[in-house]
Amino acid sequence: MHLSVWLCPFAEMLKKKLHLQYSQIKPLARTDQIKDLWILLDERLSFRDHINDKINEAFSMLGIIKRNFKHLTIQSFTMLYKNMVRSHLDYCSSVWSPYMKKDIEGMEKVQKRATKILPQLKHMNYFDRLKACKLPTLHYRRIRGDMIETYKIMTGKYDIEIAPSLVGVCSSVTRGHSLRLQKNKTKYDLCKCKFFFANRIVNICEYK
Repeated sequence: MHLSVWLCPFAEMLKKKLHLQYSQIKPLARTDQIKDLWILLDERLSFRDHINDKINEAFSMLGIIKRNFKHLTIQSFTMLYKNMVRSHLDYCSSVWSPYMKKDIEGMEKVQKRATKILPQLKHMNYFDRLKACKLPTLHYRRIRGDMIETYKIMTGKYDIEIAPSLVGVCSSVTRGHSLRLQKNKTKYDLCKCKFFFANRIVNICEYK
């Protein structure tokens, strides 16, 4: 079977460099980024480029709303925003959830600007605008998404062969509940392992 080598690049997420080739004369091309299921993965797993792409896409959708809808009620704006803008910022957020302050603020900036579209809300501060539109912050939605995914994993809703491994706490302490999780020790800060899903949710839930 003929293989188009130029269509088969690979990206490395390890410190050790790999040298892969299809044959002795056709080495596979190495790339710094690769897209899988519309998520842009980089070799450091920082997801910075992916986050920037999502922010730009959300602003583009917001521009379409501003140009095409001149007289919006709060209800109609909320419906358009949820479907056209926020969906870009929510997709698979449990995988690439930002951990750097500038990325978190950059994403929240989209919603801050979006809620200013309505003239009747321009004079309000950000949290009052959210309350008027009945919208939570994007940070809250990412935490909520993490908790939903955790519940599905812990209760066997996902195939255990592909679901992330969540280790329970083995302790004789009677306080708490049977679904308490143990935080894994991370060896390499290169990949920011402490911010990965399996470790991040332990801090969110405040398991003790």
